Order: sequence, then C-alpha cells, then structure tokens
Amino acid sequence: MQTLSIWLLLPFVVMLLTVALAPLLMPRWWESNGNKLAYVLMLVIPTSILLLTVNLGHALFEQMVYDYLPFIVLLTALFVVTGGIKLTFKSVATPTVNTTILFIGYALASIVGTTGAAMLLIRPLLAMNAERQHKVHTIFIFIALVANCGGILTPLGDPPLFLLYLRGAPFTWFLEMYPQWVAVGAVLLAGYYIVDSIIFHYHEQIGIRPASHYNDEEGFTVNIRGAKNFIMLIAIVLSVALINPSTMPSMAAEDAPLWLKFLREEVLVLIAVISWLVTKSKVREDNHFSWEPIAEVAIIFIGIFVTMTPALLYLNQHAQSLGLTNVWQFYYATGALSSFLDNAPTAVAFHTVAQGIAEDGALVAGVNPQILRAIASGAVYFGAMTYIGNGPNFMVKSIAEKEGVKMPSFFAYIAITMVVLLPVYIAVQLMLL
Repeated sequence: MQTLSIWLLLPFVVMLLTVALAPLLMPRWWESNGNKLAYVLMLVIPTSILLLTVNLGHALFEQMVYDYLPFIVLLTALFVVTGGIKLTFKSVATPTVNTTILFIGYALASIVGTTGAAMLLIRPLLAMNAERQHKVHTIFIFIALVANCGGILTPLGDPPLFLLYLRGAPFTWFLEMYPQWVAVGAVLLAGYYIVDSIIFHYHEQIGIRPASHYNDEEGFTVNIRGAKNFIMLIAIVLSVALINPSTMPSMAAEDAPLWLKFLREEVLVLIAVISWLVTKSKVREDNHFSWEPIAEVAIIFIGIFVTMTPALLYLNQHAQSLGLTNVWQFYYATGALSSFLDNAPTAVAFHTVAQGIAEDGALVAGVNPQILRAIASGAVYFGAMTYIGNGPNFMVKSIAEKEGVKMPSFFAYIAITMVVLLPVYIAVQLMLL
C-alpha cells in the first residue's frame, strides 16, 4: 500500500468540527436531516473520489460494506424492536428509583448490548423524569453507564469486543474484567445518587409540592406493552452471537455467495420487519416512536465512516512507529482514538499492533492478555467521552432532545466527561490494569 499523506485526514477533521460546531452556529438549519444529508454528501463525495484516485477504493468499499452496513443494520433493528416495547415506570423519579433503573441498564448492557439496553430504557426513563426540571445529569450518566461502560463483560456488549472475540479471544475471557465492571459501576452510580439526591431535595418541584416531600414509598410499578418484542430482542442477540464467520466459517469464504456473507444482516432486517408487523401502531405512537433519531445517526455516521477511512489507514501504516509497548500506552491510545473514531476498527488496529510485539508465553488472541484487556477497556470506556465515540450515544442524545431535554453541546459534553469520567478511567488503569 502506498504511503498516505496526512492531508487525507482533513475531511475527517472537518466532519468532526461540523458535528461539534453546527448545532451551536446554525442550530435551526442543522436540525433538518435533509440539510445534514446535503452537507455530509458534500464531504463524502469528494473524499470518495479522492480515495479512488489514489487506488484506495477497495478500502472505502470494505469500510462501508463490512463496517458501516452491519453497524447501521444492527442499530436499526434494535431501534425498531425496542421502539415497539412500551415500558412505563409508574413512580416518582426519586434518586433511588433513577439509580435502580440505571443499574438495571448497566447490567443488561453486557447481555443485550449497549445499543439494545440503551434503546430499551431511554424512553421510559425520560417519561418517568418528565416532571423533573433537571434531567441532563441523568441522561449523561445513562450514556456513560448503559450505552458504554456496562457492555464490558461479553462480546455481545460492544462491537469492539465482538471483533476481538472473532479474532480469537474466548467468549468467557471478557468476564475477567468483572472487577472493572464492578468498580466503574459502583463509583458512577454512587456519584450519580449523591448528585441526584442533592438536586432532588433542594432544587426540584414536582407538581405542587417540593420534590423533597416525595419518597420511594410512593410506589413503583412497571407496565409492559408490546412484550412480543422481547422475543425479537432475544432473536437479535442470538443472531449476532451465532451468525458470524466464527460459528459459520463458510460466511468468510472468498467464493461465498452474497446472501451468505450478509446472512446476519438479512436476519436482522427480517426481525425488524416482523417486529414492525406484529406490534400495534398505538404502542409505537404512545412510545413517541419516530424515524428521525435513527435517520440522523445514519446520516452523521455515513460522513464519519467515509471520512475516517483514510484516518484508519494512516493509523495502520504508522502504528508500529508509535512506540507502544506498555499496557497503559495501549489503554490511553486506544481510548483517545475511540473517543473520535469508531471504537470497533480502532480496537482492531491496536490489536494488530499488539500482535506485532507479542512475545512467547500465555497469549489471548495472539496478544499479551494484559494488553488485550487494556485495548478492550480503552475502546469501551472512552467511547463515552464524546457523542460520536459510540453509536448509541448520538441516538440517546437525539431521543432526549426530541423529548425536550436540552443536552450539552459537543464541546460542553466533552468538558463534562473530562471532569466526571476521565478520573474514573485513570483510576481503573492505575489499580486494575
């Protein structure tokens, strides 16, 4: 492969700056998905032509067909299926209740994936907190816990772990990160409970009474409609776990027919269609279901995936010269890039680097197990550092804004994560990696 010029990274930088600044500089114009699509195409088309002219069209094709397509199909399937489940939490949104729901989402993330858990719980959580004036801190910690950190225990939890699983890491090996899962969850949940308690008791008023007059004895019930979609959710999990080249080697054969190569995506589309047909329209209406959030994610990430193609190629070309040898270096390098690039290909890139420096001994997926743990942790945790670090982040933000929650701007969100999340991640590296 020819040596890439650093100037090929410019479209990706422009894309990131647009996602960050457009909502601040031209909020009304940027609200339209049609305007987003027009702008994204202005970046995508020249970048694609440029990659073709330097004989990198195959890299772009693989990025969009084998990374973007499965990514957006999975997100869409989960979005459709969870959008057909109407969970209603009948309770005052006290700190105890909110923290309990966040913990449930944190535990579910490693079972149904961060996207599945996030899409299942974000709407009922927003509805239960509708009467509260202060909700941003709850959505923020929801993104961190449910849409990211909770998925560390299994390959189903987050895409980078699934790719590491396909590259040889045993399915149960990820359970070794249980101490991290406990530590991160305990610190963030405890911190949230303290902050929410202060806000609830001193700065909230629900109905005609101060929030402090309400307590957990007011009662808590759960109502479920569209329960058939839980079967669809299980079907999605099984499809991702079982329909892949690891369990079906024929899918990876060069002469495999197209239908076989994309069998998983075909099954996911079929599940989404069945979900749509068997779910009463009234359930989706009451769930405030709209195609706009997933359309926004699809459009934004088309721009990100296309423009980050040369960025990932540049990383692969220069990774060996980065001088990465220590566990902490892999953790922070993977984390830093996962905050802005898609964390799945970033994890794969650093796994390749780690294989190149592997020495004899007990290896996992051809890599020192401590380094592999650092790569997996950095990819999953730091995905929460920006709105674009992980697919569910942007979806949760979009859904919350549709429900009237004024979320922090791109840079304001990063500032919050630097203060709240980064110290926790540093502590994880110092004590557990």
